[in-house]
Amino acid sequence: MTPDPATAPTPPRLLVLRALGLGDLLAGVPALRALRRAHPRHELVLAAPAGLAPVAEATGAVDRLLPASAPGREVPDSLDWSGPPPDIAVDLHGNGPLSHRLLTHLHPAKLLAFAHPDTPEIDGPPWYAEEHERDRWCRLLRWYGVDADPGDLRLPPPRTASPAPGAAVLHPGAGSPARCWPVKRYAAVAAGLRARGLRVVVTGGADEGDLVARLAKQADLADTDVFGGGLPFGRLSALVAAASCVISGDTGIAHLAVAHGTPSVTLFGPVAPSRWGPPPDPRHRALWYGPEGDPHGRRPDPALLRITPDDVLRAAGELPEIRSGRKGTRHP
Repeated sequence: MTPDPATAPTPPRLLVLRALGLGDLLAGVPALRALRRAHPRHELVLAAPAGLAPVAEATGAVDRLLPASAPGREVPDSLDWSGPPPDIAVDLHGNGPLSHRLLTHLHPAKLLAFAHPDTPEIDGPPWYAEEHERDRWCRLLRWYGVDADPGDLRLPPPRTASPAPGAAVLHPGAGSPARCWPVKRYAAVAAGLRARGLRVVVTGGADEGDLVARLAKQADLADTDVFGGGLPFGRLSALVAAASCVISGDTGIAHLAVAHGTPSVTLFGPVAPSRWGPPPDPRHRALWYGPEGDPHGRRPDPALLRITPDDVLRAAGELPEIRSGRKGTRHP
């Protein structure tokens, strides 16, 4: 006899709050997978921007995305949660107190979060501002008895074919002007890579069309090498996974390169790679001269401007795909 869905028992639900961007979600993958392993029978619901649903699915850890977002890195005003309270709620958004209160408003049976003086009822571990993002959330879970591995961050190979297999991908945009390296310098890097026989393509987010167009013009790129306007995640993921290298600032595509094991050069400033950089691996180079500055600044940070095109080309030349001269399709 087929069970009646209306009378079937509802599985317990685990709500995770991380209503941030692509790089944030990818940095949180080890924690999400740890929660999945620890609670295999729970429905794991991720509160995050709706556009990240394909990314959440690719992690293999999330059952359902609950659309939630706010400007910048702010905490959403509310969550469109329905039904009984969550059995478990996990704050992977920040150290509170606003994110804590957003979750406690749902009356979860259990809340996992960092301690904060304004929410003394939460008995969590201390927050360390200088800690690496991947390590931070794994430490939070371990404090609550959940085994978590910061190195568990790889995504499976995309099912979509790359639109430019073997290309070097340049991504000039970032979440704030402080993290945007000048277009003129990216154009110089493009010229250097093409002189080495590499195809160079440029990508950009939905609101970065002008930036991408300026780089394409200065680098004299063909229209077929320009992927602006915000590629759908499946296509962007395929492009990155099959690239010879990815060169960008400290932004989401750098984390996507790490997730696919694609060689990368990431330009850091104003935030140090010790907090957001790739794991130690010969496939990844993090350029950083310091000191730290304002991540929300309106101009490229002075630390970022200390990085020259020669620095980037030298680092790219040390990457395995470039050094070996393998310019064909990569297979992660």
